[in-house]
Amino acid sequence: MRADRLLSLLLLLQQAKSRQLTAEELARRLQVSARTIYRDLDALSSAGVPVYAHRGPNGGIALLEGWQTSLTGLTQPEVQALSAIAAPGALADIGLSAALQSGLIKLSAALPVVQRSVAEHARQRLHVDSSGWFQGREVVPHLEVLREGVWQDRKVWLAYRDFDGVASERVVDPYGLVIKADRWYLVAGTERGPSVFRGARVEGARLQDEGFARPEGFDLAGCWTAWCQRFAERRASYVATLRVTEEGEAALRRIRPSGEHERWGQGRCGRDGARTVTVDFERESIAVSQIVGLGRGVEVVEPAALRARLEAIVADLGAVYGARDAARSNAGAAAAPRRRRGRRKAAS
Repeated sequence: MRADRLLSLLLLLQQAKSRQLTAEELARRLQVSARTIYRDLDALSSAGVPVYAHRGPNGGIALLEGWQTSLTGLTQPEVQALSAIAAPGALADIGLSAALQSGLIKLSAALPVVQRSVAEHARQRLHVDSSGWFQGREVVPHLEVLREGVWQDRKVWLAYRDFDGVASERVVDPYGLVIKADRWYLVAGTERGPSVFRGARVEGARLQDEGFARPEGFDLAGCWTAWCQRFAERRASYVATLRVTEEGEAALRRIRPSGEHERWGQGRCGRDGARTVTVDFERESIAVSQIVGLGRGVEVVEPAALRARLEAIVADLGAVYGARDAARSNAGAAAAPRRRRGRRKAAS
């Protein structure tokens, strides 16, 4: 609704205080076009709101300094969304779960009586659980230090070990913390620009006395989204060609992202009905761990190194389980004559 959008636009400008916001930034925040923002600004101005715009490369939109509205009414969908606020586990990690509960209590008390019942109605009908199945939360032993660095804008010394096990030390500017699928990440400024560090791989952290200035206009959510896009584009690639039966393809679909499934349907089929497909496992270790559990319905065609590694695993398993089966068979064969001799003695 336009009324809701006008209120949101007004509150965004009010929160910005004396800082100017561009039409493009407001359009992104409200998920509309810049042209719509300009029409909404005309409507606010016609309603007596002292909003003004400066043109040019350093221009933007702002409210008259010192002007403020106390209009903060919440719509029913907004009350419902706030009542279902999630990530309590994440807030507990950084010591804010109690603050969330007390804040929601205060918010509920400040709502009109009618909206309080709406909040309770929503709370009893929608619960968000952000944790995964059969997966424990990652331990981040230095999260408190990282949080303090982020909150106080103070540099942090990190001892870090990356995915490949390479250890390094550095001093970073901690811009913000992000939690994704129960995993904590630190977004920090480095000599090479903003970087992302996985919290569980931080092996040491010390808060420094020196502070830092956050980049002007830095937006944590925008930075994280851009980094995720770059990560997806430049991630490691380990492509394997597989020969899959119908059962094998069904098993493969259960463990691989759905975006890959359509491509498999284009793979050529052999006379026996098996299909040849390609899968990017990113790393050989990931390919091994996933293929081993798929059984005989999936066979590696190439690369040869992956096939050889799986053959070695099969040989090792055969040496363990095959030897035990052979020992049991030999023991059973040796016991059979003794049982027969025992029966003959009993008969005589």
